[in-house]
Amino acid sequence: MAQLTRRLRGMVADTTPLRTPAYRRLFQANIVTVIGAQLTVVAVPAQIFAITESSAYVGLTGLFGLVPLIIFGLYGGALADHLNRRTLLILTTLGIIATSAAFFVQAALGLNNVWLLLGIFAVQQAMFGINQPTRSAILPKLLPAEQLPAAQSLAMTVFSFGAIAGPLVGGALIPVLGFPVLYLIDTVFLFATLYAVVKLPSLPVDNPQGSPGLRSVVEGFAYLRGRTVLLMSFVVDLIAMVFGMARALFPQIAHESFGGPTEGGTVFALLYAAMPVGVLIGGVFSGWVSRVRYQGRAVIWAITVWGAAMAVFGLAVGLAPGALYPMLVVALLAQVVGGTADMVSAAFRSTMLLNAADDAVRGRLQGIFIVVVAGGPRLADVVHGFAASAVGTAWAAGGGGVLVVVLVLVAAVAAPAFWRYRVEAALPSDH
Repeated sequence: MAQLTRRLRGMVADTTPLRTPAYRRLFQANIVTVIGAQLTVVAVPAQIFAITESSAYVGLTGLFGLVPLIIFGLYGGALADHLNRRTLLILTTLGIIATSAAFFVQAALGLNNVWLLLGIFAVQQAMFGINQPTRSAILPKLLPAEQLPAAQSLAMTVFSFGAIAGPLVGGALIPVLGFPVLYLIDTVFLFATLYAVVKLPSLPVDNPQGSPGLRSVVEGFAYLRGRTVLLMSFVVDLIAMVFGMARALFPQIAHESFGGPTEGGTVFALLYAAMPVGVLIGGVFSGWVSRVRYQGRAVIWAITVWGAAMAVFGLAVGLAPGALYPMLVVALLAQVVGGTADMVSAAFRSTMLLNAADDAVRGRLQGIFIVVVAGGPRLADVVHGFAASAVGTAWAAGGGGVLVVVLVLVAAVAAPAFWRYRVEAALPSDH
């Protein structure tokens, strides 16, 4: 019995990072604010689809989110390598609160203007592009290196919790409470994050170099030269997200394949929540991640499973009209499996980057990381939105999953250093 208990403890999430007060405050604030953030994530595409009844317009959220995310994600990383990171977090958190309040105002006034919605969304993503590299870059200052994999898994567990609760509550309550209430909840909840970052200690950069301009951004890319493992971690994630993430199709799939209303509803909420359920399962049972040596191999296998799961999802969507409820279960299970695989991939890729970077360049590398991680799904929104208009939702989602499997295996063959990478490897000499 004692041996079984030890094995179970080794499987569940490692909570050691929570012993650090600053990290614990951020973690606790995220539990609250991520729910509100996910309400907005659900409400924006649902409101656009309710106005236009077009997945192509919903897909434009990807374009309007991607451009500012790229620009301000890269520049935000440069700022995070030159300014006090606590100050930068306070300012950008205030900016995110302001954009969330703007969402509330436009919905409360009943403006129903798609371009206004997309414009507010673009500003919000600009703030996000500066905030997230900064937030990630401070972790090695708050925690020792051996706790970083556990911290990344805990962060993803919290995010997945909000991503489950947010869509389930938001998607189901949109027809009941309306969009303004959801945006208002997000605005209020964000003040918990503001409190947590205000309580952080001063976080100056170690040995900052130069100024936060274009040259600084270029130097961040130059730092990656010759580091094949880190470069390939970006490439395989882009493959997984661009071709495999079909979230822009969820409103249309919920309505056309599974009979939900155009403005949201239970099926719509379940589709958004299923993948985060998988992430949550992976996070809760993530105690093993710190013991994996061949991290590159683990990433390749995880993305392969992700692609296969998305192919099954597309197949279930295609067969749904003839077998509605069985195929809905299959579709949701495929999203759960995909979410677990994505959690595994993300935990290893983010840990590789944090451990390899010097503090003076860590913000810029995190900026590149955020652009890839968050930009990939937004590019996927555009690709899947227009692909569905051409070939239908089932082929767009399922075909993308097949492409993920093929392309990630090609990437593994083309860059064997990534497949062979293990935690003892020296990244700078890994060509």
